[in-house]
Amino acid sequence: MKLTTTIATTLLLLTTFSATARAENISHLSQLLSTKNCQQCDLTGSGLVMNDLAGAKLNQANLVGANLSRANLMGADLRGANLSGASLYGANLTGADLRGANLTGTDLRSAYLTNANVKGIDVSSAYLQGAIGIPTALGSADDFYKWGFAEWQKNDYASAIENYDRAISLKPEFPGAYLARAMAKFRMQDDGGAVKDAMVAERLYFAKSDRQGTEVAQALLAKIKLASQPTDANPNVGNGNMVDLLTGLSSMLLKFF
Repeated sequence: MKLTTTIATTLLLLTTFSATARAENISHLSQLLSTKNCQQCDLTGSGLVMNDLAGAKLNQANLVGANLSRANLMGADLRGANLSGASLYGANLTGADLRGANLTGTDLRSAYLTNANVKGIDVSSAYLQGAIGIPTALGSADDFYKWGFAEWQKNDYASAIENYDRAISLKPEFPGAYLARAMAKFRMQDDGGAVKDAMVAERLYFAKSDRQGTEVAQALLAKIKLASQPTDANPNVGNGNMVDLLTGLSSMLLKFF
């Protein structure tokens, strides 16, 4: 009898605690949506897809596992927020303050990060593929090169160039980034920019005594010059042959990278 009473009491306490926890979470969620001010709130696992949270005060909030996909968090205060495992896919974080936030396993793919304050945060385990306006403080030159190449493989040449720009700003003598950017510019029909980058890549590879890199840069220059010739003057560069030329060049660069 005593054991039965103890079990019943324990179950009652657990049920009461669970109901209270749920009520508190709902209360915090309602507070956020009505006031955009929910500092230190418990918003664990909250569904906030596409919500307008521009300028929201969420510093020190617990957002573990929350779904903030495509939410508008422009200018939001997320200092010290726990965003571990949260989805911020496609979210607008332009100008947001993320200082000290926990981004362990956070999905930031295709998020907008232009002018976000990211001082003192670690994104080594976050997902940043396709993110737009990634601040240079969030990655190394190799990271930006890797992200750029991922965009290049998806035929998003403008985003690829943006990442290569950041890689080069962090590491001015990065021949691979110049070569990859030349390829992206070539795809965007910026032949002048492509030639300039390919020439820099060739010079840097040559200075490093990297014969393979030098030869690839030279081959790219030759392809660009061939493609730039008028079709009448160069009958081998028609529409069909141009596709073959680009496909062959892509294969060559893929093998190189």
